[in-house]
Amino acid sequence: MQVLVRDNNVDQALKVLKKKMQREGVFREMKLRKHYEKPSERKVRERAEAVRRAHKLARKKLQREGLLPMKPRVVSGTVGRGGPARPPRF
Repeated sequence: MQVLVRDNNVDQALKVLKKKMQREGVFREMKLRKHYEKPSERKVRERAEAVRRAHKLARKKLQREGLLPMKPRVVSGTVGRGGPARPPRF
């Protein structure tokens, strides 16, 4: 994996590198390999992940078809759970 550093901006390059690693699943892989996982545990985890993915796909499909309500959109000017906006502290 390669990231170019432009104008000696190392912070921006690190940010790009972390984003690429996150997208590739490197951090997740490191977390999984931290401890030994028995093959039976691995199968259970992978099946659960597959079920989660399938449910998510089905939910998205139903939302696109209009059979389920879409995720509520965040309205600017509201704080937290959609209550009235607080006045500035200072």
